Amino acid sequence: MTAAPVSVTARGCRKTPRVTAYGTVDELNSAIGIVLAHDLSAELHDCLTEIQHELFDLGGELCIPGSTMVSDADITRLEQRLDGFNADLPALKDFILPGGGSAAAHCHLARTIARRAEREVVTLSHHDAVRPETVRYLNRLSDLLFVLARVLARSSGHGEVLWRHERRKR
Repeated sequence: MTAAPVSVTARGCRKTPRVTAYGTVDELNSAIGIVLAHDLSAELHDCLTEIQHELFDLGGELCIPGSTMVSDADITRLEQRLDGFNADLPALKDFILPGGGSAAAHCHLARTIARRAEREVVTLSHHDAVRPETVRYLNRLSDLLFVLARVLARSSGHGEVLWRHERRKR
């Protein structure tokens, strides 16, 4: 392994890939907190609250090299939740744009933060040991957040915002 690069912020603080990764996981947890501030079904609320606890564990794992807090069981649980919420949704035929009401839009924002956290953990893995379960958890979580955004858009009455590819042909 090579030494992790260090950059310095405007205030002179050292910023390493590890700090960036667990900081983004913390940001993701906060974004999920914003989704939780909306009026959600008990099932969605419980699911996202459990994910917040798991993200706190994941952040701890990233913060303390060598620790193990995220397991295959956590990833399996995410996949089961994803399958459960996705079962009632129609198959995708078009791309979906972020939107569909406030709760859905906030969930889409959390999804993009999860993708960034995944990229940053992969970057960290090029410099230091990172368990593959950590990357897989973030990957599956971003997929679940996409599905939850679809559920929220439909349940709010706003519906999903579809990308209109034909608009470029005018």
